[in-house]
Formats: sequence, C-alpha cells, structure tokens
Amino acid sequence: MFRILLQLRRAGPLAVCALAFFLHLPAHAQLTIEITGAGANRIPIAIAEFGGDPGASRIVTSVVRADLERSGLFKMVDSGGGPMTEASSPVYDEWKNRGADALAAGSIGTSPDGRQEARFRLYDVNKQVGLGGSAFVTSKPMLRAAGHRIADMIYEKLTGEPGIFSTRIAYVVRASATRYELHIADADGQNAQAALISKEPIISPAWSPDGGRLAYVSFENKKPVVYVHSLASGKRIVVANFKGSNSAPTWAPDGNRLAVVLSKEGGSQIFIVNADGSGAQRLTTASAINTEPHFSPDGQSVYFTSDRGGSPQIYRVGATGGDPQRVSFEGSYNVTPRLSPDGKSMAFISRRDGGFRLSVMDLASRQVQVLTDSYKDESPSFAPNGRMILIATESGGRGVLSAVSIDGRIKQRLSISAGDVREPAWGPFNK
Repeated sequence: MFRILLQLRRAGPLAVCALAFFLHLPAHAQLTIEITGAGANRIPIAIAEFGGDPGASRIVTSVVRADLERSGLFKMVDSGGGPMTEASSPVYDEWKNRGADALAAGSIGTSPDGRQEARFRLYDVNKQVGLGGSAFVTSKPMLRAAGHRIADMIYEKLTGEPGIFSTRIAYVVRASATRYELHIADADGQNAQAALISKEPIISPAWSPDGGRLAYVSFENKKPVVYVHSLASGKRIVVANFKGSNSAPTWAPDGNRLAVVLSKEGGSQIFIVNADGSGAQRLTTASAINTEPHFSPDGQSVYFTSDRGGSPQIYRVGATGGDPQRVSFEGSYNVTPRLSPDGKSMAFISRRDGGFRLSVMDLASRQVQVLTDSYKDESPSFAPNGRMILIATESGGRGVLSAVSIDGRIKQRLSISAGDVREPAWGPFNK
C-alpha cells in the first residue's frame, strides 16, 4: 500500500513490494464465503429442486440458491418436497402460504441434438404470473456455470440490475516461501485455477475491459516488470520493463492502453502506454510520489494517489495531461482510488481511528461514507454492476478477501483455510 511506499521510498521499489509479501502465509484451497451481513429488505424467494437428472439438478439448484442468498438481497424460503420443473403449473396459494414472493423452477435435460440443456422459469407468486425463463445448452463440467447464469437472470428480473454471479475474480496467493500463484476463480470463490505460478512475487492484477487479459507486475526477473497475459492462450507480453520500477498497471476503458507507474525518469511518475508496450508517454510531472492510477469509466480522466501536498491524497488529471485537481480533502491519508462503473462513486482507503478502512465518496456531493470497521483494508475493486466492492483485509492475523455493498449493509468474507490471499481484482461482465 501507499503507506509502505512512503515509509520505504529510500529503500527502492523491490524492497517495498517484497516486504508486503513476506507477511503472507502458505495457502492451498478454494475460497470459502461467510456471509456477515444482509440487506434490510430481502426478497423472499423459493428455488424449487430442479427436475431431470438428479445429480446434475442438485448441483444447479444449490448454486442458484447459494448465489442469491449470499447477495444479501434474497431470503430463501423452504421449497418443501420433491423436484418441480419449468413445465409444472405452480399452486400459487401454497407458495404464498410458505412466505414466498417469487418462485423459480427448472430442470436439466437433453436437447434434441443430444446435448445437455438447462431450463428454468421464474414466477411472481403474489400476482400469480410467470416472469419469464430461458433454456440453454450446458454440459457436466459447466453445471456450476449454468447455475450462475440462472441466478444472474433471476437477480436481474427481480432487482432491475445485472447479476454478477457469472463473473470472475483474480487474486494472489503465497503458497509457500518460494511459490506465488495468480488465481482466477468464479465470483463465489470456486473453480480456482492458477494463471501464473512463480518463485517471485506477483502483484497488482488488473482485468482488461473484455475480460480476456490480465495485466500484472511480476518480480520473476528480480525487478518489477509489467506484463499483459492472455488467459485463453497463456501467452504474455512485456508492457513495461524500463530502468527502475515498473508497477501499478490499470486499463483504459478502450482496452488499447494502460496507465502504469515508472521510475525511469526519476521519482514515481504515471505514464500512458499502449497495450503492446509501445508509445510510453508521461502523464504526471510533479517530483512527488504519483502512483495507483485508475481511469474514469469514460476514459477522460485518470485518478491517482500523490503526496504532492505533503500527505497522501487522491487527485484527478486529464487522460491527455493537464493540471491535476485534488479530489480527497477529508482526513490526512486517502489512497487507492477506484471508480464505480457508472462513474458516480469512488472507493478508496482512508486512515480512520488508527486503521486503514474502505470508504466510498459520492463524487457529486463529495460526501464520504466509511464502509468497514477493520484496520488493514487495501486493494478495493468494484463489481461490474457497481453494487459490491471487493477488498483485501485481515482477520485473525491472516489475509482474507471481503466483499462489501456500496451502502455498507451487505458483507461477505472470502478466505482460504490457514492461508493468506491478497491483491483482489473483480473482472468485468462476461462478453
């Protein structure tokens, strides 16, 4: 974090990043989720046991239920006995007596061409009408993905917002003293896969807007170098390997450029570089630390952290240059700006009561709300629908990930048993 950079700016960037990783512990497992908060007015919904192949149906049903429940916006109603398919005619009074406002039913069957097919239908219990449904091809390896997709459709139909259950997250695990892993997992922490394994630290993963690439910093060459990694092919290209430090990559909304932090001309300065590594152009000029850049959703501005005013604060500068404007004024320490997808809010880390806590600012009113009561929050990352913010924090002396709703009411904790996870990044909607 910025506080470590300030403390060790004379020690050089390698020492700074190495210190952060020396604090980690080994970890080998899927992330598990603990729900620690919920919305005030949850929608009562029953997810009937899907029909069709029993094993496949159980997987899909359990995923749909778990997704909706952990969102904090839904209250699961006991669905009672046996399976109910999308072709069934619901007895609305029965479901109303159970306390359900909405009902979903479905099945896993075989399509005419022999492939496996997932079907579902959603009902409004009070109005006693169908709200729509869908059918799509799936397969045994993709049953959990089918469940996420169904949950997304239900979520959007009942809340008016896109669901995020089919999205992915990236994070870094230190598996041993000499093994660092960049993981990609479903939004619920399952199906984790290592995109990169290295003997040296990996930091600052950032998703491309199309979700097909990750930019990150690797120390595999004994210095920080920025890479862009294609997840489909596994191929990587070097984007920044200049003299000194190369760090903190973030994507422009067009997916063709990145902002990075380089020390090749002295100090810590923000540059704009093409995604193939060409055309590096300096954006900031002050002799202060300038770091943690983040593009606004419209690509017109870059928000960043700087101590040019004497203490670390958040500033904004035009993506083609200009005079930076200070954005944060409340408190003496505000770092790591990350804008919501609609550009109306900014998540950041502020120092409050001796701790480093996730805060969010309404950019129109400048009103700030502190969302957590923890002490070592870092690396905020918005979900693509803007409702949740993923952060790294600590619990019981070890690193965990937490997801917090933008109003602070809904909280989730994602952890690996007996190990630390860091550097979370929430991916975009699936294209």
